Amino acid sequence: MEPTTPAPLREAPGRILIIDDDERFCVLAQRILQGAGHDVEVCHDGESGLRRLGEIIPDVLCLDLGLPDMRGIDVLERVRAHHRLVSVIVLTADSTVDSVVTAMKLGAWDYLTKPVDRARLLTIVRNAIAHSHMAVRLLHLEREAHGHGYPGFVGSSPPMKALFRQIDRVASSDITVLIHGESGTGKELAARAIHDHSGRKNAPFVALNCAAVPESLQESELFGHERGAFTGAIARRAGKFELADRGTLFLDEVAELSPSAQAKLLRVLQERRFQRLGGNQEVVSDFRLIAATHRDLLKEARAGRFREDLYFRIAVFELELPPLRERGDDVILLANATLERAQRSGGASLQLSQEAMAVIRSYSWPGNVRELQNAIERAIVIASGPEIKASDLPARMCAHPERPAASLAAPASAPISIAEMNPSTPPAVAAGGAPTSSAQPPTQSHADPIAAELDIPAALAGAGSLEEVERRTIEQALKDSRGNITEAVRRLGIGRSTLYRKLKQYKLTS
Repeated sequence: MEPTTPAPLREAPGRILIIDDDERFCVLAQRILQGAGHDVEVCHDGESGLRRLGEIIPDVLCLDLGLPDMRGIDVLERVRAHHRLVSVIVLTADSTVDSVVTAMKLGAWDYLTKPVDRARLLTIVRNAIAHSHMAVRLLHLEREAHGHGYPGFVGSSPPMKALFRQIDRVASSDITVLIHGESGTGKELAARAIHDHSGRKNAPFVALNCAAVPESLQESELFGHERGAFTGAIARRAGKFELADRGTLFLDEVAELSPSAQAKLLRVLQERRFQRLGGNQEVVSDFRLIAATHRDLLKEARAGRFREDLYFRIAVFELELPPLRERGDDVILLANATLERAQRSGGASLQLSQEAMAVIRSYSWPGNVRELQNAIERAIVIASGPEIKASDLPARMCAHPERPAASLAAPASAPISIAEMNPSTPPAVAAGGAPTSSAQPPTQSHADPIAAELDIPAALAGAGSLEEVERRTIEQALKDSRGNITEAVRRLGIGRSTLYRKLKQYKLTS
C-alpha cells in the first residue's frame, strides 16, 4: 500500500485587497492567495481602491507604489489615517531602497519586490494577517483595561461585550455603518463611539435627526443653500454634508428621509460631490456616513418605502444594539449608574432595595435605557428614606411584572406610537406606547394604572386600538390647550415634530 501524500498546509484565511495596475501580477497573486484559502479582491487604481476600502474591512492591503492615477505613498497615508488595523504590504518593481524606506516609515508592515516569489508572498501575507488579528485583540484588551465599554455605555452582559468588539473593529476603518436598534438603546452613543475612536476623531461629528426635520426642509439641512434659494433664505448656509467634511455625518432615523432626499443622498454617497440649493458651484466633502434607524430597513425597502439601492449603499456594516430586556443584570448596573450620577450632582445618597431591584429586573423596559433613567430619576424625587422601594417606581412597572418581554416588543413594521418616537417622554406616555396583549385588553376603569398615568379619560381607556386611543389623546390635548401647539407638546411630553407628524397621520387640525 502506497503512503498517502499529506495535503498541503493552508494559510490562516484572511481578507486581502490588492491595489495594483499590473493585471498579470494581479491574476497570478489572486490565484496563489485564493488557493491558500484567502478572500481576495483587486482594484487597478488608487481611487477605486480607496473607495473599496470604504466598503470592506480587509486584514491585509497589498499596495503598488506606482499607480496610474495617484502616488501609492498618498494612498498609504490615507490608509494609515483611516484604516489603522489593516496591515499594508508594499509592492514595487523599484530596486532602489528609498521608496521602500519611505513606505516603511509611513507604517507599511512589509514589502515585496516584483517579480514576486510564491513562497515569500504566502509567508508575508500570513504574517500580515496574524499582525492584523493581534492588533484587534490588543485593542480589545486595552479598552477592557480602562473599563468595560465606551463612554456613555454601561454594561458587561454578553450582548454588550459583542457590541463593543464590533465597535472596536469598525471604528478603526472608514467603512459606512448602519445602526439598528429600538428607540432608547443608544444609537447616537454608538455612532459617537465609532467616531471618537476613528482616524476622524479630531474632525467634526455632525448629527441630524431626519425625523425631526419637515420633508420640505430636509434637502436644505443636508445640502445647504445659497442666498435667495427660497423664501426666507437670506444668507448662504452650509449643509450637514459640508459641515462634516473630514469628519463623520450621523443620520439618525434615516428611514424618515423623503424619496427625493433619498435619491440625492445616494448620489452624494457615490460621488462625494453636490451643489447647495439654488447654487451651481460644486462642493466636495470627504465625510464618513453612519446611519441609524429603529425600523427594519430591508423590509421597508422591499415594501417600496425606502430605496433599495440606498439601503445596500448604507448597510455596508450593520450594528445591532440589544434592547434592555435582553441585557440581563445590566439593568441594575444602569440603575445604579443613574443613582451615582444624581449623587454627584448634589442629590441624596440612595440605593435600591431588594424589592425594587426585583421589579426592575422583571420589567420589560419597552422604552429601554431612557425609560429606565426616567424611572430612577422619578424614584429619587419620591423616595422618603435611604432606599428606593418598589412603591417609588412608576405604577406600570409593578402592575404587570410577570408579562414576558416579547408581548411588549412592537414589530419594526408596526405604526409608530408617541412613546416609540420619543421614549424620553414622561413614564406615563411611554407606558401607553406599549401594546397590550390581546388576551388582556385594557380595562375601561380609570383605575387602570396605564390609563391613569396617561391621564386618558375613562371613556377612552378601552376604546378600540392603540392608534385610536392615541388619536383621541392628541385631540384632547389640543382641546385642553385651545389649539396651542407648544402647550399640547408640553402636555403630551413629545417632540414638536412628532406631534406635527401625528397630526398629519390622523388628519387632525391644530
